[in-house]
Amino acid sequence: MGYGGPTALAEHMQRNLVTENQWFTPEDFKEAFVFSQLSPGPLATQLAMYLGWMKAGLKGAALSAVFLIAPSFLMILGLAALYISFGNIHFIQSLFYGVGASIIAIIARSVINLSRKSLQKTAVLWILCFASAVYTLATGSQSVWLFLASGIIALLFELTKTKFTLSLSPIFLYSGIQGEASLKTLASVFFYFLKIGTIVFGSGLAIIPFMHGGVVSEHRWLTEQQFLDAIAMGMITPGPVLVTSAFIGCLIAGVAGGLCAALGVFLPALILVIVLAPHFRKFSYHPGMKTCISGVIAAAIGGIAGATVILGKHSIIDLPTGAIALISFGLLMKFKKIPEPLLILAAGLAGILFKS
Repeated sequence: MGYGGPTALAEHMQRNLVTENQWFTPEDFKEAFVFSQLSPGPLATQLAMYLGWMKAGLKGAALSAVFLIAPSFLMILGLAALYISFGNIHFIQSLFYGVGASIIAIIARSVINLSRKSLQKTAVLWILCFASAVYTLATGSQSVWLFLASGIIALLFELTKTKFTLSLSPIFLYSGIQGEASLKTLASVFFYFLKIGTIVFGSGLAIIPFMHGGVVSEHRWLTEQQFLDAIAMGMITPGPVLVTSAFIGCLIAGVAGGLCAALGVFLPALILVIVLAPHFRKFSYHPGMKTCISGVIAAAIGGIAGATVILGKHSIIDLPTGAIALISFGLLMKFKKIPEPLLILAAGLAGILFKS
């Protein structure tokens, strides 16, 4: 049910787990959100695993990871089978023509909600948020150093105010668009995505440019168009955007490649939660740390807002997509509980009508 990328997923978790079911306090969620921003790997998955760890330790973290990723991963396997078998996804591209515009509206609504809850009327946090958005727009990426600096700036500012108080053949299991894949190729896919999941900070949207350089330019596993199609598959399925990695792995080496890519990109996040979460909790409630956390959250919201604009340039490309995005955003702001999958389905059908 979780469409719209990392921001929408985070907002969905906050609404369901904090506001509705009250499994966690707002402070617990902020702690998990900051940990996810400061750690390499996919933000939404990291957040889910940290919350799972808070609730039930190692087992909770592992179960959160599995059940967040599994639905979209299984959908990706089916889409990859169609892609490899037929090599033509015009229908899906027409669907995404409308879906992409509505997803931008969903992300934009999530940014607004996060801003209202986290930034409130604190001027310095809005400034840090704006600076992070400008940086993301200018560079097309997000930086953990910017998040850290924002936390320090927020702390210093606070100190100045206080007095320091479909193919069914078995060959699909190991065969991609270029034929059967070797064990060497599978190993290369695993270790490449393991590296991506280890060294790249920020949301799945921030990791995509890094994947492009390795998948298209360095290893030449996919063409430019095939990579763009893979991104489309990741965006039209629910769950973490980085499930795109599984689609890419499938195109390279079938189901085995998809498993290797997904395991490689998500495994570092789980290990980091297991190793670092207990230590992070010890100092996360210190007053100074809370102020730093506010600065980091402001920078994170700004970075995601900037990424939303960048993504919007590729999704809102003409008058029909602009209209779909505007109507979707208006409906989301007017009707707070409108089902997002229903909105996305309607946008996809509108896209098919416009493209037909």
